[in-house]
Amino acid sequence: MTDRDLLVRLVFGSMAAQTVRAAVRLRVVELIGDTPRPAADVAADAGAEPQPMTRLLRALAGLGLLREHSFGTFAVAPAGVLLDPGRPGSLTSFVRMFTEPEIIRAWEHLDDSVRTGDVAFDAVFGTDFFSRLAQRPELSAEFNAAMSQATAEAAAVLPHAFDFGRYAAVTDVGGGDGTLLAAVLAAFPGLKGVVLDTSDGLAQAPGTLRRHGLADRCSLVAGDFFRSVPEGSDLYLMKSILHDWPDDRAVTILRHCRAALPSGGRVLILEPVLPETVPGGSGGVDEAATYLSDLNMLVNVGGRERTRTDFEDLCRAAGLSLLSATPLPGAEPFSLLEAAAAG
Repeated sequence: MTDRDLLVRLVFGSMAAQTVRAAVRLRVVELIGDTPRPAADVAADAGAEPQPMTRLLRALAGLGLLREHSFGTFAVAPAGVLLDPGRPGSLTSFVRMFTEPEIIRAWEHLDDSVRTGDVAFDAVFGTDFFSRLAQRPELSAEFNAAMSQATAEAAAVLPHAFDFGRYAAVTDVGGGDGTLLAAVLAAFPGLKGVVLDTSDGLAQAPGTLRRHGLADRCSLVAGDFFRSVPEGSDLYLMKSILHDWPDDRAVTILRHCRAALPSGGRVLILEPVLPETVPGGSGGVDEAATYLSDLNMLVNVGGRERTRTDFEDLCRAAGLSLLSATPLPGAEPFSLLEAAAAG
């Protein structure tokens, strides 16, 4: 790939994202199903025009999500299966959320955020991101579903990456619908759990616990981790929480975990850990995803992705000591950071 080809591909990236969004909204992967189908048939089922549908399907084939078996007839490629909401591992809610116009609109002001350090979302909408979610229940539900889908890979590997059997109870701080904690509790039958989140964040959690048969071993607590976390656990877990917040507020969350931590307890943090310097690579979006996430935190919520040194500083300010930071195979780019009360 030439330098020019790379730059053109990156500039066209927003168009690719909207192409995937259209595929989800028109349900093309569901409509194609398991066997190749003519574009005209897909268009008829989607209530769309045949010729524009053919063009959409060809674009999706060019992106590697479909395959054109013969002229005008398409099948779903392995990556495209992720756009079927009925399949395991689906990312349809994730696609909807991160191509949501309100999310994209703040990105239009990235340069302003870089100049000022201010959160573009707040300036555009007159309120912060999470307050906006509270105002729009349908967007809040989509966000919860997207976070659940984004957590699925980590939930599959976390129980094998840490010995939860050494502990009696674990609180998932900001645990949403309970996807992550349910996987841990299912793998460790002697463990009890608590999911702490806002009432909106917990909306789908009862259903998650019922599906996994865990309602009797896990309680739900509606609360605010900026005020406190429930006492009574010897392990406090949080995934993709600290990166939502600037350093002072992240320290507040960790301090509350430290205050509730008994002797011998631990705090587990699941987040990407940025290298101290950016490694050389092709410059593709796949390799830059964590850095793009860092900019997303800047424009939409005011948080940031962090290096190991950054996490050490947060823990130290909260009265904790960072013991280790280990990549989580199968859930890249996440790492598992373990912290204990400072000596």
